[in-house]
Amino acid sequence: MLDAMSVEFALLYLALGAFTGFFAGLLGVGGGSIMVPVLVMFLAWQGFAPDMVMRLALGTSMAAILFTSSSSARSHVRHNAVLWPIVMRITPGILFGTMLGTWIVKLMPTWWVALIFTAFILYVAIQMILGLRPRPGGTMPGLLGTTCVGVGIGAFSCLVAIGGGVLSVPFMVWCNVRIQHAIGTSSAIAFPIALGGAVGYAINGYSVADLPPYSLGFIYLPAVVLLAATSILTAPLGVSLAHRLPVIRLRQIFAAVLLLLAGKMVWTLFVSA
Repeated sequence: MLDAMSVEFALLYLALGAFTGFFAGLLGVGGGSIMVPVLVMFLAWQGFAPDMVMRLALGTSMAAILFTSSSSARSHVRHNAVLWPIVMRITPGILFGTMLGTWIVKLMPTWWVALIFTAFILYVAIQMILGLRPRPGGTMPGLLGTTCVGVGIGAFSCLVAIGGGVLSVPFMVWCNVRIQHAIGTSSAIAFPIALGGAVGYAINGYSVADLPPYSLGFIYLPAVVLLAATSILTAPLGVSLAHRLPVIRLRQIFAAVLLLLAGKMVWTLFVSA
């Protein structure tokens, strides 16, 4: 399968996986915010159809997050930081929302999808630069309310190919869940988001013509294998360093990197195409 790309591109994907895993562990952010804009560049450099590149980047990112989220969730389970009742209540809505999100992405023009992702990256970067934190103000809603929230988190997470922590952690903290439990529970929620998203992108892209070789719908499998191989190895290194480095300053630097990547993605899609 990996003979579908050159050695140079294989090394680039391995490096991206290592970089993504490290910063995901170090800063507690989803890998999709890093992976998607870089994947857009890599896929465009490989000569894939411009109208497919954005969707392939999103689907590939969701499939890769399956591996990093499961590794992260296991670590939080060992620290008893996952509130399973919340996971069980929100997962059905998450799964429905992710499938809905992938269907929406299939129907939307590429430039709309790219603009939504760029706006999201801008929001995340501003949050990191300013150090904004959610404030408790409510309680967890009932089954219906939690399901509806899950649908919204799942759908938007698929639109921007993230694990959902940027949305689920503030929601749980606002509902007076301790931040440690909110982060741990969010890591467990990321798995059904990634699973539903990956399945949705595979199904919605299955009948699309002119996809690259070894693609499963909108998922480029050679890239997933390489990204997962290194991100799983480097995520624990990031977690370890997070306890010894000035994370606040690193978050600000990381935010600047996100803005540069998002800007380059827009350039790749609309200016240099």
